[in-house]
Amino acid sequence: MEEHIESVGKAFVDHYYNLFDSNRPSLASLYHPSSMLTFEGQKLLGTDDIMRKLCELPFDQCLHTITTIDYQPSCFGGAILVFVSGNLQLACQEHPLKFSQMFHLIPIQGTFYVQNDIFRLNYC
Repeated sequence: MEEHIESVGKAFVDHYYNLFDSNRPSLASLYHPSSMLTFEGQKLLGTDDIMRKLCELPFDQCLHTITTIDYQPSCFGGAILVFVSGNLQLACQEHPLKFSQMFHLIPIQGTFYVQNDIFRLNYC
């Protein structure tokens, strides 16, 4: 069970940040109309609002480097919690930004979608 959670979580993280860094509009396929994103305290609901926020960020090019990933099974049948920390390198900045992000992945028809997504930059 734990190996399954880790393999799904790792594959998701690799896929999510690859899309974010190379083809951000493609992230829409990972969200659902009921999905929620809290981005630096701003609450968004639904694929359209989430994608509008992610695609209107004030940078086009970036590179995520993951430093840690933690996984837990959720009490919702087959769901997985994923917590990520890492560095976000923006093309226009010399030093990377530290970030943390949490995903609640829900199984649906043989795959997973992001029900909850919380993102924070770490300034300390």
